Amino acid sequence: MVINTNVSATNSSRLLAESSAALAKSLARLSSGSKIVAPGDDAAGAAVALRLDAQINRVQAALNNIANAVSFNQTQDGFLSKVAKALDRMSELAILAQDVTKSNSDRALYNQEFQQLAAYITNVATKDFNGVSLFSNTALNVTIDSEGNTFSMTGVNLSATAYTNATGSNVSTIAAAATALTNVRAAIAQLATDRATVGANATRLNFTADQLSVLKENLTAATSRIKDVNVAEESTQFARYTILVQAGTAMLAQANAVPQSMLRLLQ
Repeated sequence: MVINTNVSATNSSRLLAESSAALAKSLARLSSGSKIVAPGDDAAGAAVALRLDAQINRVQAALNNIANAVSFNQTQDGFLSKVAKALDRMSELAILAQDVTKSNSDRALYNQEFQQLAAYITNVATKDFNGVSLFSNTALNVTIDSEGNTFSMTGVNLSATAYTNATGSNVSTIAAAATALTNVRAAIAQLATDRATVGANATRLNFTADQLSVLKENLTAATSRIKDVNVAEESTQFARYTILVQAGTAMLAQANAVPQSMLRLLQ
């Protein structure tokens, strides 16, 4: 039996320190909700989770871009639906102006409305969305994934020849009204094609948005399995470490008291 070296106390102190460190880490996991509170807990898992988190953020950014493109698309179609009504009325006026029972004075009245509708269509062609032209023949590249790949959204050009021929017509005479009707019908046919293009763009964007939403959900589940703590399991470990710390503290006290028994040998 020795006094200077208390091996039992040293051993108890080491075990108590280990239990205290484990208890502190368990508490940190429960309070943070993450089982990786330091890179050393799972170096590979921390690296994978970091990459997955970055990809999730990029996917969300792509979703935001697509949502804005859908809004752009919807705004386009809203204007085009009104242009369709204007062209329908212009074709009607072109037919009315060819009525042989009408004089040129009557046709002048029809022509006033015709010209106002033409001016409306010309004005719509200049509209923009947040500074980006709504009706340009330039395609817009929309980001559709986390790698930066893009979808070329075909443009709609209201300044195309089919439209300008219609808006440049008049119904002031029977002959002019006949020409105007031909031009307006061509513009209506072009508008039908353009609205189909807008619809196709919308369909593609909506499918892509749905795909990205599913991808984001799966990536989130994957990173959760790596990072998130299992509360039921960790709470059990926390209770275990708490008991070990309490027991270790009691045993360290007992180990420190052992040398005092040596005094009896000296009495």
